[in-house]
Amino acid sequence: MRLDKINSDNAFNYAYLLKRIYPYIKPLTFRIAVAFLLAIPLGLLDGATAFVLKPYIDVVVNGNTLTVGGYNLTRDFLAMIIPPGIIIFAGIQGVLRYLNTYLSDWISITISNSVKIDLFKKLVYLDSKFYDENSSGLVISRFLGDPDAASKQLINSIKTLITSFTSAMGLIFVLLYNSWELALVGVIVLICAFLPMTFLRKKIKEVSNKGTVVGGNITTSFNETYKGNKVISGYNLQMDTYNKVKKLIRETFSLQMSLTKRTGWLSPIMYIIASIGIAFVMLVGNKLIISGRLTTGSFASFITSLLLLYKPVKTLGQDLTGMQGIFVAINRVFELFDFNTRIVDYGKKELNFTPNNIEFKNVSFSYNESKEILHNISFSARKGQTIALVGNSGGGKSTIVNLLPRFYDVNKGAILFDGIDIRDFSLDSLRNSISEVFQDNFLFTGTIRENILMGKKDATDEEIQKVINASHLDEYIAGLENGLDSKIGENGSSLSGGQRQRIAIARAMIKNAPIVVLDEATSALDNKSEKIVQKALNNLMKDRTVFVIAHRLSTIFNADKILVIENGNIVESGIHEELVNIPNGKYKNLYNMQFKNRELEVV
Repeated sequence: MRLDKINSDNAFNYAYLLKRIYPYIKPLTFRIAVAFLLAIPLGLLDGATAFVLKPYIDVVVNGNTLTVGGYNLTRDFLAMIIPPGIIIFAGIQGVLRYLNTYLSDWISITISNSVKIDLFKKLVYLDSKFYDENSSGLVISRFLGDPDAASKQLINSIKTLITSFTSAMGLIFVLLYNSWELALVGVIVLICAFLPMTFLRKKIKEVSNKGTVVGGNITTSFNETYKGNKVISGYNLQMDTYNKVKKLIRETFSLQMSLTKRTGWLSPIMYIIASIGIAFVMLVGNKLIISGRLTTGSFASFITSLLLLYKPVKTLGQDLTGMQGIFVAINRVFELFDFNTRIVDYGKKELNFTPNNIEFKNVSFSYNESKEILHNISFSARKGQTIALVGNSGGGKSTIVNLLPRFYDVNKGAILFDGIDIRDFSLDSLRNSISEVFQDNFLFTGTIRENILMGKKDATDEEIQKVINASHLDEYIAGLENGLDSKIGENGSSLSGGQRQRIAIARAMIKNAPIVVLDEATSALDNKSEKIVQKALNNLMKDRTVFVIAHRLSTIFNADKILVIENGNIVESGIHEELVNIPNGKYKNLYNMQFKNRELEVV
């Protein structure tokens, strides 16, 4: 499920796309209908000025007579009512325009927000592999940018199309009213002006998709610059980072100019076509005036209408071009909705008991088809045991523990809780039974209290205080002005490594899950912090089944079972005393390397 590999095959299947977005439009049908109805008189009023030019010039200027319904309209009467009438029409049009704009924006933003909310719900339930395959920038671009480009602009664009279309129809009526011969020329011009639109669709789709990928990469680079600023400075990578983003921005520029190069000729072509049409109208109009078949007022009204018609026709062309991009974005949005998580929640059983035995039975796993990470792994853990996983980096230790809460699913074999495949349990109940503490725990923007309560939302003050004491946070929190309600910054930026780990441990403790996963929870800490965090971990591990990945072997000497993992295989298994006495054993070599290094440090 790579976001940069999506095909927009349905980008111009308008019936399909409108059917998909209709559920978001349906609750707002009445408001949308009102907005569209307001757009009709808004467009029609564009022709009011041109329409009254005929009687104004023929009667007021030239002194001809005008009879309407048997009544003769005098020069003085028309001179008195036409100028203020134009102002009144403009005022009405202004009020309608304001109401239409307000209503259209309200509808568009409401639809966009509804789509974003549903897309975010989709995002939070996607599996871990999705996040492995896609950059943060591309995810942000697709899940936030596309809904705005699609639904937020859709109603406004349709409303503008209606306004432009009705304006064009009103002006065409004025043309026909004044002279059908000249109107025929104008309609032919109108048709010719729209023909170039048919050549734009494919290029808009192509550039839109490429632009999304490049835009996502730019966002990713900004995220990495923010989070990795110390690495960038420490390794003097400022120019490398700058050049990378500069290259991406220039690539965006090239894509945008590529689209402009292929679509920018539309407006000049339409202008030339319109000018040719006006030239023909003037030639034909002169003959009609000389022959007495057309009055000067009719001709002036016609020319004004034709000139005014150029604007809605031009706007229609631009709006239709924009609509192509909107439909591409709508298609991308619903491709996101069509993503299916690879972790299926079968939900047949609830895990409402503490497993007496957890068994990995002939488990094999690969992140992709090219390389298998785990090979036929088999071991078991009884209730209350601590299982330690050790070995060199990249051997598959983290992969093993990530299979327990089903962040990924096994390719072969099974993980069994008391003989029941974990895939038969509902995801909620399975994950509620497992607490995790990682090497680099993610803390959310907010307070210490809010982060701890993520383990149990309805925890009492007594429960919170208990885990604070057990995780050795009490002294630190007591020294804060706002105590538990102190803000910790983005990902705990205001905290030390040990403080972040202890908050994560408190979060895991308050969850009170019977199974605990510790993934190198102390490896990034200094000796002083490690001792405090290890005490907190010992409290967390009491009376629970624990799977611990250990970089420092001193932390797992008392484990009930130690598994040595190498290249996706269990190469040794036993307790510390057994493994350390295996001649030339893998565990013994790890032990000797680690503790000889410590002896050298002491010396």
